[in-house]
Amino acid sequence: MHVVLLNQPFYPDVVATAQMGKDLADELVRRGHTVTAVASRSIYGQTGAALPKRETIDGIEVRRLGVSIFGKKGIAARVADFALFHALATVRVVTLKKPDVVVSYTTPPFIAVVGLIARLVRGSRAVYWVMDLYPDVPVACGVMKERSLLTRMFERLSRLLLRRSDVSVVLGRCMQERVLSKGIPAEKVKLIPVWADLSGISGVERDRSPYREKWGLGDAFTVMYSGNFGIGHDAATICDAMLRLKDRDDIKWVFVGSGKRKKEVLAFIERHGLKNAQWREYVPREELGLSLAAADVHLISIKEGVEGLVVPSKLLGILAAGRASIYVGSPMAETARVLNESGAGVCVREGEGEKLAAAVLRYKDDPALLAETGARARREIAGKYDMQTATKMWADLLEEVVARKKK
Repeated sequence: MHVVLLNQPFYPDVVATAQMGKDLADELVRRGHTVTAVASRSIYGQTGAALPKRETIDGIEVRRLGVSIFGKKGIAARVADFALFHALATVRVVTLKKPDVVVSYTTPPFIAVVGLIARLVRGSRAVYWVMDLYPDVPVACGVMKERSLLTRMFERLSRLLLRRSDVSVVLGRCMQERVLSKGIPAEKVKLIPVWADLSGISGVERDRSPYREKWGLGDAFTVMYSGNFGIGHDAATICDAMLRLKDRDDIKWVFVGSGKRKKEVLAFIERHGLKNAQWREYVPREELGLSLAAADVHLISIKEGVEGLVVPSKLLGILAAGRASIYVGSPMAETARVLNESGAGVCVREGEGEKLAAAVLRYKDDPALLAETGARARREIAGKYDMQTATKMWADLLEEVVARKKK
């Protein structure tokens, strides 16, 4: 079958959706299917066209469109970039060799409209990969008003996409509950979790990570936040905990990645003179395991009220690296459920900076607890959240959807 993957970022971009798209495409190619990735010429969040219009990567045909004119310079600017990508993607998908199925992500929001257009015009199947729920995320984060005309229009569009797509794939139980609460039939909703590549992230010993020397961590107990830090994440609780442990030279805080909260966290570090905190840019995917291994414990956060609207993928890399997690957010979130069920970390609520600081100290002062928690993390991932298991579920689903059509 011919599968089209539709999303702004794709390999070699390093954001999570680009990585998972590549993993899925690799599995489909391995099974003998044809895969075309329709993506942007820009690295996600940056301006300009850094990537070629057309190339073949490991048997995957990549067709890149347009250019990000504004990057992340503001909401209006991002809307303009999104609109351009929507228009170009529509033309590209309806002029490609006929797809059997179009898998549409949520970057940019509502790009699944193009999948429905392809189904109408080309007779393709439409699968909606729900990475984030819109307009729910901006409403929950205070960017949009819940009862505004624009919000209501977007909510109708969101429900239309969920109802009309052949299948909507959600990332966790909390997201599944959110989608079902919108009146979407259960048979149209499939849960396939995000994953980690165990071959690329192994249980590297902390002191064998080259990033400890590169980032000047010495022998300090290291607390890391790795990945996107956007509007749906809680920074205030983490900042509060850092301030409480400001004078602990034996504890270091490292942020690796980017996102809307980056300026906020950097400003806090500077304002309070936190000499034991630093921010680093994304590392190449092939070195992610070494980066994650540099930490003793990892942080994950989601603003309360946003659980189920997004499901952080960073937990899976942490589990694969065999490290403990401290989650900040609602106990109903998928991340909290996995940690509580597996014993691979602890959870604190938003605003509980004192408890977060106490959790850091507890892990620091109890090496046996830290080691056992890391071992539980590694045991939890195999057969549940590893790349081979999840991409097989995806490929099986797409083959089933296309076979159902042919009957």
